[in-house]
Amino acid sequence: MIVGLTGTYAAGKGTVAEYLIGKGFQYYSLSDELRLLLREKGIPATRDNLTKAGNELRRKYGPAFLAELAIKRLRGAPSVASAVVDSIRNPAEIAALRELKDFYMVAVDAPVDIRYERARKRNSERDPKTFSQFLTQEKREMAGRDTDQQLAACIKSADFTISNDSDYKKLYKEIERVIGEIMAKIGAAAAAAKK
Repeated sequence: MIVGLTGTYAAGKGTVAEYLIGKGFQYYSLSDELRLLLREKGIPATRDNLTKAGNELRRKYGPAFLAELAIKRLRGAPSVASAVVDSIRNPAEIAALRELKDFYMVAVDAPVDIRYERARKRNSERDPKTFSQFLTQEKREMAGRDTDQQLAACIKSADFTISNDSDYKKLYKEIERVIGEIMAKIGAAAAAAKK
């Protein structure tokens, strides 16, 4: 099973990924691919630099470029029973990943006021400092040209959505619900293939 993660800013994608890693999932991140490329060029991995580099690479090499890098890593791994691919931000990345067996796309979302408060409490250098900056950044990431970030389209094409609008206990139950539904779909597909 391969779970792709997308979603709105500060919705809890990282927390979902950490939970899955704790369940034995191998972790891959399209943003980590960007961080490696930026590090090689000596460019700081700020949110703006990551966004700019991702958009430039998609324009230069195609909108699925970052997913193709992750797919190479997945296929090169010794044994991948289950994996999570984080930071999916363009529909072409989803299309490329859907070529993998048992791939399912999961969107993580929460109300904007909750997400802003999480980002404010996290207070990392990459987080917007004001609500206005938060909304401006989100608007820029939600829809763009075909090679830019298009989170709205990615969320819309997800197979499952996790609403992270409460506490960890509820979030973990949501993750388990989604994993259970994915396992049921995989089982049903396997049974149908045997007929």
